This record gives sequence, structure tokens and C-alpha cells, in this order.
Amino acid sequence: WQMAYLLMTYFGQQGRREAQKLLERNAQDGDRLLGAFNRPMPHWLDFFCYTMFVDRDGKFQLGMLSTSAFKPLAASMGPMLKEESFHLGTGSNGLRRIIKAGVIPLDMLQRYINKWVSTAHDLFGVDASSSAHWAYVWGIKGRWDERKKLDAGIEVDKEILNEESRGHYHDEIVGEVKKLCGYLPEGSPQLYVPHENFNRDIGATKGEKYYVDGTKFEGTDEDYAEYLTTVLPIPQDEIDLKELFKQEWIANKPMSTRQIESGIGASA
Repeated sequence: WQMAYLLMTYFGQQGRREAQKLLERNAQDGDRLLGAFNRPMPHWLDFFCYTMFVDRDGKFQLGMLSTSAFKPLAASMGPMLKEESFHLGTGSNGLRRIIKAGVIPLDMLQRYINKWVSTAHDLFGVDASSSAHWAYVWGIKGRWDERKKLDAGIEVDKEILNEESRGHYHDEIVGEVKKLCGYLPEGSPQLYVPHENFNRDIGATKGEKYYVDGTKFEGTDEDYAEYLTTVLPIPQDEIDLKELFKQEWIANKPMSTRQIESGIGASA
């Protein structure tokens, strides 16, 4: 709605047409512009991974637009970032509760993390992007932490702006997954974030074969397809999850003092 407002207020009739198309596109119809936003999320594990990892891309994109030279756009980013923080909190809290419940096997959880992280890596676009280059030159979009980088005298490499922002994103989710590992039972295998090379549909390693640690896979296509069944969700995972989610095992998140005082959920 915020972007529709900007389009309609500042870009005339063409802006109105674009705003209408923006509001008409629907994930259920599969016609949203970015493929990640059309992927189905049939259960809570997909949803929590999506809000943890894919929505975090939105945080970075909005943060880079917050230094836009187009003031109405820059001024819109604060409220949008606040909303995005609720999405990220939903994902983080949800995955933490899943881990603490200990019902979903950790190897299965890892496969879904691999699925959604590689999807999120793609959202930053191609590494050497002319669009990102000119968006920076024209002042439409800055770097992540643009003001801090300017103050520190860090020069701009306009040829790798997408790669740079993806690197910041990757470092952040590595830290977030380490926090989640703090809730694992003692002696459990640690969860990890797959390398930026893994399972990419966009970028320098698009369609190439890599292990989750980023090293090149030297086997055949058939060998790689077999490998992927061990590190990405398979149909049996979906069947198993449907059975697991029939049970009541995810603890409800306690209401905050403010929620209790406001009466929200009082009749629940």
C-alpha cells in the first residue's frame, strides 16, 4: 500500500496503472514478479523459514532505499522497516519454538533452511548488475549502511553492489542461525547456513553444481540430483510434516503485558 501511494501520488497516470498492477498480483496466482514470492508455503515450517530468511531480504532492500535521493521514497522506508521487523520476529520466534519442541528432526529442519536461504540469496539479483549500478548513480538506492560507509570513507564499487549487499545479508543470517543453535539439545548437530554458491537460480553460479559448503561438485548431473535429495526437502518430508502438524506440540507464544492489558485475545 505504501508503494501504491507513492506511485499514485508522484508518477501520474502511469503510476496509477503500475499501482493497480502491483495490487492485483497475487502469490496464489503465481504472477508476482519475483519467483520467491510465488513459492507455496503449505505449512508452518515453510512459513517460519520464509519470514526468517526471505523477509530479511526485504529488510536489506528497504534499508538501501532509506538513503534514496527521492525524498518521498526514503521517508517511506521507516514505517516499512518497522513492519518488516515484525515479520522477522515471527520467523525467529517460530523457528526457536520448533527447535525447543524437538519434534521435527534436525536434518529435516536443515533441509528447509537450505531451501529458503538459497531462494533468499537469489533475491539480491545478479552479482554485476547494471540496474544496481545506475540506481546508485542516479541516487535511487544506496548501499547497506550507506551513511556509515560514507563516514568511514569506504569507496563504492558500483560493479558489485548486489554481491556486496548479499554478503551483508549472509553474514547476518549466519549470526541468527548461531543464536538458534543455542536452543539445540547438548551434543546435537549444529544447524548451518548454506554457502552463497549453493542451489542458485540467479547469479554467477546459476545452475551450477555446488555442495552446501560452497565447494564445486565434480560428479554427474545424476549424482548431483541424488545429493540434493539429502540437503533439500523431498516429497517424503512433506508427507511426514503433515502428520507431525496434526499434533499439538508447538507451544503458544505467551502474550505480552501490553497485550493482556489491552484485552487482545482475552476471550481466547
